[in-house]
Amino acid sequence: MSPIALILLLLAAYLALGVLFALPFLARGVSAIDPAASGSSPFFRVLILPGVAALWPVLAFKWARTRSHGGTP
Repeated sequence: MSPIALILLLLAAYLALGVLFALPFLARGVSAIDPAASGSSPFFRVLILPGVAALWPVLAFKWARTRSHGGTP
């Protein structure tokens, strides 16, 4: 396997994990991290989906930290 093919495969896997993370995060996690996003429109959630998929490790850490501290970020 060429190095470029390996890099593309790793990038695809990273983004696939990001999309899998984004689905429950956009349903529940975004409101837990940012109370101002509570009650936001579906359009807003679709709009932030690419950013959530790209930054999923950071957001997963913040969401986990919020859940372990009882809802305070």
